[in-house]
Amino acid sequence: MANPFVKLWNYLKALGNAKIDEHADPKIQIQQAIEEAQRQHQALSQQAASVIGNQRQLEMKLNRQLEEVERLQANTRQALTLADQATAAGDTQKATEYTNAAEAFAAQLVTAEQSVEDLKTLHDQSLQAAEQAKKAVERNAMILQQKLAERSKLLSQLEQAKMQEQVSASLNQMSELAVPGNTPSLDQVREKIERRYANALGSAELAKNSVQGRMAEVEQASVQMAGHSRLEQIRASMRGELPSSAGAATPPLQKGEPATQTPPATEPPAQN
Repeated sequence: MANPFVKLWNYLKALGNAKIDEHADPKIQIQQAIEEAQRQHQALSQQAASVIGNQRQLEMKLNRQLEEVERLQANTRQALTLADQATAAGDTQKATEYTNAAEAFAAQLVTAEQSVEDLKTLHDQSLQAAEQAKKAVERNAMILQQKLAERSKLLSQLEQAKMQEQVSASLNQMSELAVPGNTPSLDQVREKIERRYANALGSAELAKNSVQGRMAEVEQASVQMAGHSRLEQIRASMRGELPSSAGAATPPLQKGEPATQTPPATEPPAQN
């Protein structure tokens, strides 16, 4: 059974990582991913260099061992030649010495040739490993280049996303037309105006239906009728349908005259 404290710790770590990823800057995360890929490529390149270096070192050892084999072969032949010459000269002791030397060179030659075979095997293996390492580095380099290109693409998309967010925020602000602070919005002003207009309409309707309103309507109708009658009189005067005295305007008052002139007094008729 798993330790509950370990499970809790793992849960908290996962939760913390999720929160960090949620609030992290994508630009920084992209850069971190690229830096990690570059570190991996550098480590792989160093490993490949070590493999290739080992192959080069085995190649140098093999060349030296081949030279040693050639030297031992030459020494063995030389010792045998000298032994044959000593035998032909009847010098048995020298012949024996040269023969022993030839045998010693031959023994060293066998060991050297076996070492050459071993080195050839190792060298062939190192060649394959070096070739695989080169291909691995080349593949990883291509992957790194793809990630770098992807980084540029992601950064461009990130900038586009930021600009789109700004445009969306501006459009939302324009659609709402909400001014931050204590300034009312247009919706609030519109509601206030509509409320005042509705109240004014209600007050006018109440005044119209009241007694004073009816009286005002009657007075207004009387004024309109009088004005209409006067207008018809003026039109008739202009057409000559009425005597000039009927349509003539009242002469202006002289200074000191009363506004209403008293007609002249007439004598009463004589009584019979």
